[in-house]
Amino acid sequence: MKKIKLFTAAALALSAAFALTGCGGADDAATDTAADTASGTDAVYRTIDEIKESGEINIGVFTDKHPFGYVDENSEYQGYDVYFARRIGEDLGVKVNFVSTEAANRIEYLQTGKVDIILANFTVTQERAEEVDFALPYMNVALGVVSPESAPVTTLDNWDDSKQIIVISGTTAETYLTENYPDIPLQKYDTYANAKNALENGNAAAWANDNTEVIAYSLQNPGYVVGIPTLGSSDTIAPAVSKGNETVLNWLNDEITALGAEKFFHEDYEATLIDTYGPDYEDQLVVESGAAAQQ
Repeated sequence: MKKIKLFTAAALALSAAFALTGCGGADDAATDTAADTASGTDAVYRTIDEIKESGEINIGVFTDKHPFGYVDENSEYQGYDVYFARRIGEDLGVKVNFVSTEAANRIEYLQTGKVDIILANFTVTQERAEEVDFALPYMNVALGVVSPESAPVTTLDNWDDSKQIIVISGTTAETYLTENYPDIPLQKYDTYANAKNALENGNAAAWANDNTEVIAYSLQNPGYVVGIPTLGSSDTIAPAVSKGNETVLNWLNDEITALGAEKFFHEDYEATLIDTYGPDYEDQLVVESGAAAQQ
């Protein structure tokens, strides 16, 4: 544990109680945590040595975002992020506890010590980097908009404000539309499953999300088209750790560099994404940070 000066027995009890309240079942929370007060906050995290000593690492992933993080018919976690998470556990020599995560609680789960790492299709932004620390990227992403083929949305200019666009709360799509198209009414959902149901039920004119997600949706669901494949700037997806957790961040960066050198993320794509996107998107989506670093 990270050493903290405790001035009274009462403070010690309070600290222990706080650590316990951040813990749930084996699949839901970190066990041993360390409090970081250098930044003036009560960020809670475990160091890489504490994770190794515990024999387990808690990694937040989606359970309803196929093909990146989902639970299959056998109740097993699968997807691009999950494949990466399993390799992390293997190289650390620990068991991976997958923690079901929604977009809106990714930062909270890190700050409260519920997870050690977030691998939930997390787009790197300046605002998020003020609250968490991002490791090297492993995927490219932009925003896209999917809509019914019978009424395709190809532009957001001159929007009919009687129509709504679906977004997932806490995503870059919500932030981008709020800042750049404040007059477009947004229909917000906490889960991808609910967003998809809303689109299919005709509750809104379109759904804005990561282009990887909307492209996958249109390919898997006849009758829908990605009328806007790229909205705004291109960004990257990266793992995130609690702010100030340098030991885990440094280990992750070394791991991603080594994996990039062996083209691991292309292997991951071919194991988890190629059935959805085919080979044409592979080099466009995959980032091998280690390979780039060695050029």
